[in-house]
Amino acid sequence: MVDMDAQPVKTGTLYVVGTPIGNVEDITLRALRVLKSCSVVFCEEFKVGARLLRAHRIDKPLESLNEHNEVEATERVLEYLRQGKDVALISDAGMPVIADPGAFLIRRILREGLPLVVVPGPSSILTALVRSGFSTDQFLYAGFLSRKPEERRRQLQALAEELRTVVLLETPYRLRQLLSDAAAVMPQRHAYLACNLTLPYETHHYGTFAELWERFRHSRFRGEFVLCFEGRPVDYSETAVRRKRKPLRSRYRR
Repeated sequence: MVDMDAQPVKTGTLYVVGTPIGNVEDITLRALRVLKSCSVVFCEEFKVGARLLRAHRIDKPLESLNEHNEVEATERVLEYLRQGKDVALISDAGMPVIADPGAFLIRRILREGLPLVVVPGPSSILTALVRSGFSTDQFLYAGFLSRKPEERRRQLQALAEELRTVVLLETPYRLRQLLSDAAAVMPQRHAYLACNLTLPYETHHYGTFAELWERFRHSRFRGEFVLCFEGRPVDYSETAVRRKRKPLRSRYRR
């Protein structure tokens, strides 16, 4: 027998929450409120997620959603939401989904029409872009380049033609390979290397790719970094169109 008085279960909301990229203090009041109110928090790595919650005295169940279990974890999130529980998704650092797992989950949420709220927060991409001093009118976030040397050089050759400021991410142990290839492709292009952003020991390095390669070729860099470089200089003499002046037509007939 169907209970006509039964109330439908209100679905929960998925909150995509931006977290600090280094400095634990870089978290918004809204983010803290959301993390405290959600039933469960999904993170990339338990240790990192637990450290963040512990730093702000937040006691919530943690589950993982990473590149190894994204499909299965997505089903877990959907199950919680259908039970009426709010869920928070965080990454190890910065905004989730940007160079991190979560895109599959977002698409499922949108397809099923479930509530979704993005709580903005720190971003290493924008932090480095602003600190670079390069043009911010337009920029290209090119993400991570290929691990394969030949493919990486082809990608850099294509990016060397880009007129906009370019922002790249890369794993710490491939910094020297990236600088070596960039110096070979566009040695005189001006670049900015942001290391360990927002931390007390953050460092900032400006120069051409050739200069940055010389600076780091013998260095064993440890930490996280973002690389920005200027767009290709425009040679207006190449693009200027010479218009031949047309003779004026007389208003009088001859």
